[in-house]
Amino acid sequence: MARRWTPKRFVIRRRIRVAAVVAAVLASSALSFGIGARKTVALDVNGETRTISTYAMSVDRLLQEQGVAVKTHDVVQSTSGTDTINNHDVVTVRSAFQTTVTIDGAQVPFWTIATSADQLLGFFASNEADAAKVTVDIKNVYNQLTGGLIINQNGPVTVIADGKTSVAPDGKLPAASILDSKGITLGKEDRVSVEKDGDQTVLRVQRVTHGQTTKTVAIPHGTQTVIDDSLAPGETVVRIQGEDGEKTETYNTTFVDGVADTETLVSSTVTKLAVDTVIAVGPEKVETPAENGTGSEAAGGDGTTGSPSPSPSASSGSASPSEDPTPSDSATSTSPTPSEKPSTPSTTETTPSTPATPEATQKPSEQPSSPAPSSKPSVSTPTQKPTTGGSSGSGNSGNSGNSGSSSGSNNGSNGSNSGSNNSDTPPTGVSRDELETWYENHNRIPQSEARLWHPTAAQAKAYARANAAQRGWTGDDWTALETLWTKESSWTWSADNPSSSAYGIPQALLGWNMGYGWQDDGAVQIDWGLNYIAQRYGTPSKAWAFWQQKKWY
Repeated sequence: MARRWTPKRFVIRRRIRVAAVVAAVLASSALSFGIGARKTVALDVNGETRTISTYAMSVDRLLQEQGVAVKTHDVVQSTSGTDTINNHDVVTVRSAFQTTVTIDGAQVPFWTIATSADQLLGFFASNEADAAKVTVDIKNVYNQLTGGLIINQNGPVTVIADGKTSVAPDGKLPAASILDSKGITLGKEDRVSVEKDGDQTVLRVQRVTHGQTTKTVAIPHGTQTVIDDSLAPGETVVRIQGEDGEKTETYNTTFVDGVADTETLVSSTVTKLAVDTVIAVGPEKVETPAENGTGSEAAGGDGTTGSPSPSPSASSGSASPSEDPTPSDSATSTSPTPSEKPSTPSTTETTPSTPATPEATQKPSEQPSSPAPSSKPSVSTPTQKPTTGGSSGSGNSGNSGNSGSSSGSNNGSNGSNSGSNNSDTPPTGVSRDELETWYENHNRIPQSEARLWHPTAAQAKAYARANAAQRGWTGDDWTALETLWTKESSWTWSADNPSSSAYGIPQALLGWNMGYGWQDDGAVQIDWGLNYIAQRYGTPSKAWAFWQQKKWY
C-alpha cells in the first residue's frame, strides 16, 4: 500500500533534496577549484630545471613546498613578474656568492649570481659606455664556486704573471685550469684578478710578499716663553734656538709585486731628542706706586714719595709736596725717619727702568709659578736703607706676577665623545622623532664592516647598475631606476627628508627599515631599494610610471 502524503513526510523529503543539491554544488566547486588551482610550473634552481605540479599560490609557498632555501642576496624571479604563480610559469632561483670588486679604486664586497667573470664585468658595463674601472677578485670567486669560475665564455684570455704576458686560447676554463696550463703556481696569499681592457679579458696574478721597512720621522720641537725683567716691555729675545728631534719607526710591510701595499707599525725608537725654542719676553709695563705718587698706607715711609711738610724735622723737604700733595695725611701717620734725606726720591724715580741688580730679577722668570714676589709689594726692606741711593728698593717685584700666564694648560676638552651608547635595543615609550634620533646615533656600522662606505654618486650608480643587471633590469629599466633615484636623492647616501623621515639613496621610509648599516653603507641602501621595487612593482619601469603619477613610489 502506497504511503500517504503528510506534511511531515514533505518536510523530510524537502530537506533531503536541499542537502543533495548543496553536496553536489560543494563537490562541483571543489572539483573546479582543484582543477584550477593545480598548476604545472618549471622550477630552475642554479641551472637545474624540473617540472612540478603544485597547488601553491605564491612563489614563496612554492619554494617552501619544494624545500628550496633562499638567502638574503639570492635572486628569485618569476615569469609572471609578481609573487603570484600562474599555470606554466617559470620560477628561477639563483644563489648569490660574495666576491670583491674594485670600483674607481674603492674595494667593494659584491654579492653576485654571475656564472663567469666576463658576465660579472658585463653587469657593470652593460648600461654605460664609459663604465667605471672595475676589477674582480677571482681568487675569492674561485673559492666560492664549485669547479671554479669561468673567466670568459667567448674567447681567449690574456694572462699576466711575474712580469710576463701570454694568451690562453680557451676562456671557458676555470681560473685554476688556465693558470695550471701556463705553469703558474699560486702562493697562499697571491692575488688573482680579472679586468677588461677594451675587448680583451685580462687575468692578472700579483705576488704577495712580506718584510720590514723603516722610516725616519721628525719630532717637532716646541716653544717655551719666559718673562725676563731685564728686557724692555714688549721686547723678545731668542735664548735657545729649537731643533727637531728624530725617531725611527719599524713597520711590517706587505708588498704586492714588489710595491709596498699595506704596513703596520711594530716599534718606534727616538734617536734624537727635540730641543725646545726658548724665547725671553720683557714684562708688561705696569704702573707702580712710585710712578703715580698715590702710595699705600703700608708703604708710606719707603723713601719713594718724600716726607711731607708736617714732619717736625723736614725743614728742607718743602719741594716734596709739590710732587705728591695728596698723600700728605697718610705720610704723617708713618715714621718720620725717611725725611732725613729728602733728595733721594729723585734718584729712585729714574732707576726702575734700569735696575742695578738684574741678578735678582732672573729668579721670577725661572719660577713663574712662585707667588712670593707679588704677594708683598710693600715689604719693609726698602725702609731699612733710605740713604743708600734707593735704587735697590724700587719695589719692582710686583711685575713678576704675570710670568706664568701663558702656560696654555686649558687643553682638557679633548673631545672624548667616543663612549656613546651602542646598545642594540632601541628605547620604548618615546616619540617617533626621539626614536629616529636614537637610530641615527646608535648601531652605526664601522667603516671596516661596510661594503660601500659613503659612496660617491658614480660609485653608487656602478654598484646599483650591476645589481640591476643581475635582475635583468637593463636598457629602459635601468634608465627608469637611474631617473627615479636621481629625483628622490640625487644618488646621495646621506639624503635626508626632514618632512617624511625618508633617508638614503632609495629614500626609504623609515630609514632604519633598511637594516644594519643603513646610515652609512650605500650597499645596504641600494640592496634594500632594489628588493622593494621588485616586490612592490616588479620592475623599475613600473615604479617610475607610478612615481610620475603620485610623485612618490
